[in-house]
Parts: sequence; C-alpha cells; structure tokens
Amino acid sequence: MGRPSAREQVLDAYEDILIESGSAAVTLDAVAARAKVSKGGLLYHFGSKDALLDGLLDRLLRLTAADAEYARTAPEGVVRYYLLSSVTDASMDKPAHRSSVAALRLLGSEPKVAEVMADVGRIWSALLAEYVDDPLTAELVAVLGDGLYLRATVGGADGQPLLDRLPDVLRRLELS
Repeated sequence: MGRPSAREQVLDAYEDILIESGSAAVTLDAVAARAKVSKGGLLYHFGSKDALLDGLLDRLLRLTAADAEYARTAPEGVVRYYLLSSVTDASMDKPAHRSSVAALRLLGSEPKVAEVMADVGRIWSALLAEYVDDPLTAELVAVLGDGLYLRATVGGADGQPLLDRLPDVLRRLELS
C-alpha cells in the first residue's frame, strides 16, 4: 500500500490532534505541521477549519458506510459484528472508529457533528433492522452497541464480561 495522499495525511493529522489534545489545539498551522505539509498545501485541500471539519465528517460517513457494508458479509453475522466492533474498536485500529472519536471531540461545539453522528446511527440502525425481524429488538441491539461503544471510547466499565456471554445474550434476544 502506498503513501496516503496529502489530503488524507491532513485529515489523519486533524484526527490525531483532536483525539490527543481536543479542539482547542487545532490550528491550521498545527494540522499542517502534524501532516508534514505546508500550510499552503493544507489550504489547497481545505480552505478553512470549517472545510477541514467537513472533510472529517465526509470521511466518517464514507468509512461508516464501508464498515456497514462489510458487516453484511462478516463471518460472525451482522448483529455479532456490530456488537463486537462496538467494544473492540476502542483499540483505534479501525479508521471509522478513529474518525468517530475525533468527531465526538467536537460534539458540543459544532452542531453539524451531531447531525452526522445521527446519520451514523441511522446507517447502523437501518442495517440491523434488515437482519433482525422485530423492529424494537433491532433498536435495542443498536442501543446496546451504542452503550458498549461509549464505554469503550471513554474508558468506562469493561465490556468483556458481556462479550464473553454474547451468545447467551443474543439467544435471550432470539438473535442467535
């Protein structure tokens, strides 16, 4: 795999700064330095901090759609994939998770982040509704995944005990 494009390097740097230091640390100069591009190079791809945010949110939606598409063919099935990835994504190994965590750092200060996060939730809810017969059960699975994701993201209670009992939980929900 080749080196990412300058545009992708800038978005990666923006995510890194948001995740590590929060929105107060984000300046165009800081992002350019972190991405190892000139400020002019950054401005070529993103003419402002608002354009940078739009790029991050577009990336998040694109990566979420790709992750949801992968879930359709995941060996463990859609429901298990969704729940397992809600916890194990905390390792930051998945690009969609990194973009999500970076966007969440802006949630209180940028209204469009809430809109995009709601879109992300709708993507997963719609997919779960395709694979779970009962609409209420599908929504409960979505909420369970959201809770596991939140705990894993903020470093709260360990989700492993639930994951160890996932087959039993899914059986109780009549999803196994």
